[in-house]
Amino acid sequence: MNEIPYYLQDLNPEQRDAVFHEGKPLLILAGAGSGKTRVVTTKIAYLIREKGVNPRSILAVTFTNKAAREMAERAAAIESAAAGAMLRTFHSFGAWFLRRNGEYAGLSSNFVIYDDDDMVTILGSIIEGKKKNELKLIAKQIARAKDYFFTPESAELSFINHSGEFRKIYAQYEEALRKTGNVDFGDLIKKPVEILRENPGAAERLHSRFRVVMVDEYQDANVAQFELLKAICSPETYLCVVGDDDQSIYRFRGAEVKNILEFPQRFGGADVIRLEKNYRSTAHILDIADSVVRHNAGRLGKKLSAERGTGTKPMLAFLSDQDSEARECAALIDNSVRTKKTSAYSDWAVLYRTNAQSLGFENEFLRRKIPYRIVGSLKFYEREEIKDALALLSFVVNTKDEVSFRRVINKPARGVGAAALERILSERAAADWDIEAACERSGALSATGISVKARAGVNTFIESINRARKILLAVESVKRDNSHCILKAAQGLSCCAAGLIEDSGIAKYHRARDEINGETRVANLQELVNNAALYEATPEGLADFLERIALDRAIEQQEDGEPRVTLITVHNTKGLEFHRVIMTGLEQGLFPRDDKEGDDLEEERRLFYVGATRAMDELYLTSCAYRRMFGQATPMRSSIFLEEADGSKLRIVGTPPYGFNPAALRHSAPKQAAPKETEGQSAAIKRKTSSDGRWQIGDRVFNEDYGYGEITAINEGNEGPVITVCYENGRRQRFLSRAQSSRFMKIKD
Repeated sequence: MNEIPYYLQDLNPEQRDAVFHEGKPLLILAGAGSGKTRVVTTKIAYLIREKGVNPRSILAVTFTNKAAREMAERAAAIESAAAGAMLRTFHSFGAWFLRRNGEYAGLSSNFVIYDDDDMVTILGSIIEGKKKNELKLIAKQIARAKDYFFTPESAELSFINHSGEFRKIYAQYEEALRKTGNVDFGDLIKKPVEILRENPGAAERLHSRFRVVMVDEYQDANVAQFELLKAICSPETYLCVVGDDDQSIYRFRGAEVKNILEFPQRFGGADVIRLEKNYRSTAHILDIADSVVRHNAGRLGKKLSAERGTGTKPMLAFLSDQDSEARECAALIDNSVRTKKTSAYSDWAVLYRTNAQSLGFENEFLRRKIPYRIVGSLKFYEREEIKDALALLSFVVNTKDEVSFRRVINKPARGVGAAALERILSERAAADWDIEAACERSGALSATGISVKARAGVNTFIESINRARKILLAVESVKRDNSHCILKAAQGLSCCAAGLIEDSGIAKYHRARDEINGETRVANLQELVNNAALYEATPEGLADFLERIALDRAIEQQEDGEPRVTLITVHNTKGLEFHRVIMTGLEQGLFPRDDKEGDDLEEERRLFYVGATRAMDELYLTSCAYRRMFGQATPMRSSIFLEEADGSKLRIVGTPPYGFNPAALRHSAPKQAAPKETEGQSAAIKRKTSSDGRWQIGDRVFNEDYGYGEITAINEGNEGPVITVCYENGRRQRFLSRAQSSRFMKIKD
């Protein structure tokens, strides 16, 4: 038997099998930390070096330029001839193909690739009466349609937008784009497929050029990319894809997990080689991740084994609220780094489901002078929407604050252009430098004052400021109908903050700017409102709130290059690893959200799996009994994922909630005595059922007028069951099950 080449000697048996494989299509099902990139790059070098494959006949595609460069460098380090292989992203390959075959689609070789802003410009030229934010939404929907390989004629287009107007606009956009002779990013995938399907000569040339096709991170492929892969491959092509069905977490970007789940059937009974040896995490960490993700029905199945030993059990901490969560996380890190000196700040990562959750950790880390970095987003107080909200609040306190006034007077647009703004500010000297008084003076000057439109806009702005001030001065009782508001508030300074952000139009302004990011911005504004609930609704309380933020922001951070704790969303951790990981906010409604079920819930489980498997040495999980939502402390239920996790592999600290999987936790803590029943307790304590069988105490419900709530009481009346619901905004409502139950949607756990 020939000696194994030196560059294959360190591979484990499964990795070697994947490198040596030939013939039928191959799916390398590569678990987290199993060395998949090494296998892909080694296989490229092996095919060239040992099998005599022409490098020019090898095509390898992935999803980021960084990954493509890394693959090319690592393959060339083993075999220099690998530099002749084509390693590109899907979109880069599509552009390469269209430059050489674009004439089949009416394109010249020097076409321009239009970005999102260019799409909006085209849409603006063909649609009248649409605002820019509406055009941006349509552009996103067209891009999503192309991800799913939908044309304006596709019956399935209603999956993206069910209106007939969208179908018409999409067709008009395609015609306008065709006339420019250019393409958008969706066309870089869609048009090559159309050309290859409709032109056998072009397909034959491509098939004869590329005899080996490899795809990295295949679980992230969308429908259009799958169609491109089919079009690239002929029956003689050797196809090898690498991916992990348990790490498919980008459905919101169009990724389709079925591409990898159904690969063996879609590509002629392909072989599957599982890479299950994990070189990153310890066994207990992998066991927790596996015990959750194996509850998914949609997976091919694998069981990772740790090559680094058993390790310590992950810790699950049950905490009282998000403030104690931030304190305990900071104390844990501080104790390890400063007291025990067993780790560096850069060893630690704090993971959360949404960017808005970073605020509590940022505040606590600043107070403790723990250096940190935010990955994937700005620091909380540096986000545009937060700066806008703070500018509004600052102007309530000080109407001489020119910087804040300039920042928000025209957000949203109020017709106050540069000339009108300077005209207002020119009146400050005569108004004792008070900008509010200057606004009144400039509006009163009919000859040289600002325009009628600008005057109306300024008046609207000043009215919102005055309403906020009246709340603080208790001049009037302000009652808000939260059912029609973007932001919710219940107590303390949050009433003033939410009211001002709503009345000024800032909340709607930021939500309207972008379909996806707009909701994230509103969530950040809501978190700011939640934080304000800790302060009194008085002028002094507002001043204290702003002062605390200013002081926190002013705390000097460590210089660049110094070790820092990483604050990051779970989505952004894909491809990263840390020695110690704290995964926070494991509560139902947050991670996962209450509206997740079916395929969406399975993706949330995969997200948990990804987060847990980022940990190399230590994993910590946190769950809060209460979380500040809509300005008040809201009872939370622990995440279903904690119920699904193998409790025997966890160290439990704190008090588990009553009824929390006691069989799995019998090793860690005595069972808690049942607390006395109160109206607001969860269904775990008492599951009284209405006489008509429709409702139980503890059921979560959704009402379009009032949002999410929980059934807290059931009484029998002359006309049947009377149901009491407590909503997240603090509102209570009673309804007859017989008369109004159709207005309420039960949220499944």
